[in-house]
Amino acid sequence: MIKRTLFFGNPSYLSTRNEQLVVNFPEEDKKEASIPIEDLGYIVLEDPQITITNGLLMKLVQNKTAVITCDKQHLPCSMMQPLVGHTEQTERMRHQLNASLPLKKNLWQQTVSAKIYNQALHLEFRGKNALKLKRWSTDVKSGDTGNLEAVAAAHYFQNLFNEVFGFSRNQKGVAPNNLLNYGYAILRAVVARALVSSGMLPSVGIFHRNKYNAFCLADDIMEPYRIYVDALVYDIVETGCNIEELSRTLKTELLRIPALDVYIDGKWSPLMNAVSRTTSSLYDCFLGTSRKILYPEYTVNRLRE
Repeated sequence: MIKRTLFFGNPSYLSTRNEQLVVNFPEEDKKEASIPIEDLGYIVLEDPQITITNGLLMKLVQNKTAVITCDKQHLPCSMMQPLVGHTEQTERMRHQLNASLPLKKNLWQQTVSAKIYNQALHLEFRGKNALKLKRWSTDVKSGDTGNLEAVAAAHYFQNLFNEVFGFSRNQKGVAPNNLLNYGYAILRAVVARALVSSGMLPSVGIFHRNKYNAFCLADDIMEPYRIYVDALVYDIVETGCNIEELSRTLKTELLRIPALDVYIDGKWSPLMNAVSRTTSSLYDCFLGTSRKILYPEYTVNRLRE
């Protein structure tokens, strides 16, 4: 089932009644609206004057709905997740925490290789040279000791947005960095939600380590999925619209990310479902029943065009 993503950018009062999310707009002449809570996967709260009841928060958490709040720059800055996301959570966390260093290095090798290969496929789809990236995707060593992930990323972005004057991938750089930042934040929330639902700690990574980062594992696992944000942003840039300001129209477009078509294990799937398959396969690796983490392969679903 594809879960819905809701965005609230105006003052509103959010409550619950009869297992529904109920929306009232105190400053606007709009009728009350309601949405079944079971249909919700993600809620983005942007306006500082939004009021949400504790009863609704409780039901959203029980439904494993990710509640995302935004800062003064209108960028996602926090996310609410349940303390218990899986019935076997303690057992699953134990296997995660006991993962050996060689296993984590191997998982990171697979992750980086999948990311670089997807970057190559994306450049190829855009009619750009991808030979170096394809070669690098097969040269990644255990633990990526050669730091090919960073080398490939620099090469990839240099070629992907080479027609955008002054562009380099930097969080505070020129547009479309603003679109990439927003899209990656949404993707991070999708991955964190899936990890919690699979009974794992998003804070304990296989590569990323930072005592100030509560989403190290999410940052690891999202790497091969970044390509879908990149592709969506590239399509937006190609339309020629104004991308200097992150307008509501652009945000609405980027909030499609959880439902984007993804090709994984020979089948098409919404991105949010594909991520759940990836996190499930990750746990199998921690458990010792598998050595391969399942990642998507970038391609375009021509049937949806």
